[in-house]
Amino acid sequence: MIGDFIKKKTHFKKKKGQGPELESEEYVDLTHLADEEEGFSEADTLIKIAEIHRFEDVRDVTEEVYDGNILLVDTEAIAGNEDALERVQSELKAVASDVSGDIAGIGNDFLAVTPEGIAIDREKIKPF
Repeated sequence: MIGDFIKKKTHFKKKKGQGPELESEEYVDLTHLADEEEGFSEADTLIKIAEIHRFEDVRDVTEEVYDGNILLVDTEAIAGNEDALERVQSELKAVASDVSGDIAGIGNDFLAVTPEGIAIDREKIKPF
């Protein structure tokens, strides 16, 4: 399931002989950290993660926002194609507008799209 994994951009190193090293851009399953009794089946809103490899992929993932879910879109695969990236961003802005939601970039490779009633705070929390 697409939401069961979190993409890590850091290297995890283990001492020699204690298992394989994870290279950057690999997914790490963290579902074991969740309490078994706490399921998200009762949640009204889910955070869904999608990867876009071409403009045509947008159509397949935007339904999630129309269904009331938050969508995190990984655009790294099309980052080198300015035209495709611009079209994807434009289409996702239209979706956010259609549902009276919000859209914002997160770093260089992610866009967050929210449904109505969920806004994105553009200020980073700085603990110092």
